[in-house]
Order: sequence, then structure tokens, then C-alpha cells
Amino acid sequence: MAYSEDSAQILRDRLDGFQGIEERRMFGGLAFMLQGNMLCGVHRGGAMFRVGKDNHAAALKIDGVRPMAFTGRPMGGMVEAEGELLEDDARREAVLRLALDFVTGLPPK
Repeated sequence: MAYSEDSAQILRDRLDGFQGIEERRMFGGLAFMLQGNMLCGVHRGGAMFRVGKDNHAAALKIDGVRPMAFTGRPMGGMVEAEGELLEDDARREAVLRLALDFVTGLPPK
């Protein structure tokens, strides 16, 4: 399996009730889209969050969050989180709030 279904379910449960959330299989993982814009997702070994460049430094201060370097190069505005971060309500909510703040400000696709 390319990603943890348990991790995906944690995000599904948290995002339940948000209008415009869709799931898309991407890059061997599962992405959660909000109004057509990527919000977060799960992949082998953890999760990713689209926090935007303005929220990037704040996200990196959360224990278990690191820059996302999917191709070996850091991707601005994207962060990765260890799998166990998703099980910690406070840390998961902190990074997800940063992602929601960024993505809700984008125009729908």
C-alpha cells in the first residue's frame, strides 16, 4: 500500500462537513482537494499540507513538520508531516489550520 488508510481516514473525518472537499489519487498517495485546490494529503510515511509561502515558517515550527522535498528539492508552501502527527489532535489541527487559511483564500477551480 502506498499510504496508510488509517491516516487517510483521520483526515476524512476531520474534513467531513466541509463543502467542496474531494479526494483524488495522486503520486501514489491520496490528495484532499478543497474547491479544486489541493489542501492536504497522505503518502507513504506521512502526510502533506499546502500551507502557502506566508505560512511556511509557522508550519515548520510544529514538531514533526519538515519542508516537502518530493523531488529532492524543497517545494515552497508545501510541508510534510510524520505519520504520528496525524494522531496528535493539537499538532494536526495546527498545521491543518494553516493549510485551510491558505487554501480558502484561493479562487475555486
